[in-house]
Amino acid sequence: MTEYRHTQIGRVIIWALLVGSVCFAIGAIFESSLHRETLLVASIVLLITLALFYELTITIDNETLCARFGVGIIRKKVPIGEIAGCEPIRIRWWYGWGIHLTRYGWLYNVSGWDAVAITLRNGRKFLLGTDDPHGLAETIRRLIDTR
Repeated sequence: MTEYRHTQIGRVIIWALLVGSVCFAIGAIFESSLHRETLLVASIVLLITLALFYELTITIDNETLCARFGVGIIRKKVPIGEIAGCEPIRIRWWYGWGIHLTRYGWLYNVSGWDAVAITLRNGRKFLLGTDDPHGLAETIRRLIDTR
C-alpha cells in the first residue's frame, strides 16, 4: 500500500531545455552542413535530458522510499528499514537542480530550495528536493517509528 506519493514538476528545467533544444534545431536549419549535425545532436541531447529530468516523483510504501526522475530510468530506492532519521531543510540556491554531491550528501532535485535530509543507519546522508518537505518528513518519521 502506498503511504505517500508526490510529484514535483521542474518547470524551469522544462522551459530551459525546450528553449535550448529549439534554438539549436533552428540554428541547424540555417547553418552549413559542417555545423548542422553538431547542432542537431545538441538539440537531441537536450530533449533526452528533458525526458529524464522534467519531474521528480517520490513514493513511499511500507517497505521502500523511491525517488524517480522523469520517465523513471533514473531513480533512488532505499528500504525504509535503512533510514535512521530525516529533517526538512532549506538548501542554498547554488546547489541547483539535478543530481549532484553537496556537503549534505547527494542531492536529487528538480525545482525549489526545500528538501528533506535523510540519514541512513550506516551514517550516509542524501537530500530529496520537494515542495512538500513537511509532509514527506512526517511520513518517513511515522514509518521508521513503527519499526
